Amino acid sequence: VQLVESGGGLVQPGGSLRLSCAASGFTFSSIAMSWYRQGPGKEREWVATISSSGGSTDYAESVKGRFTISRSNAKNTVYLQMNSLKPEDTAVYYCSVRIGSRSWGQGTQVIVSS
Repeated sequence: VQLVESGGGLVQPGGSLRLSCAASGFTFSSIAMSWYRQGPGKEREWVATISSSGGSTDYAESVKGRFTISRSNAKNTVYLQMNSLKPEDTAVYYCSVRIGSRSWGQGTQVIVSS
């Protein structure tokens, strides 16, 4: 299993970013994918999950209505569109999949600051 995140960076409050996660080493179209994040001094927390087909999504309350998870099974890629970003969204964002045990990417840093 290999997961490679990209798209992080520095953004002002109220701004937007789109994260991507390129997956390989497993049958991507057959399994749900998730995003997690870990803020400075905080525990890693779940952010969003999308079903294998993309037809079902679920979000943490803290991001509901602002973030959108999506996927392209043709490209083996999962995305996280983040709008109306807040300073408290500052974190390292991780792509994740559970195949037996849970696997993680290396993470991409998002900093929301003016």
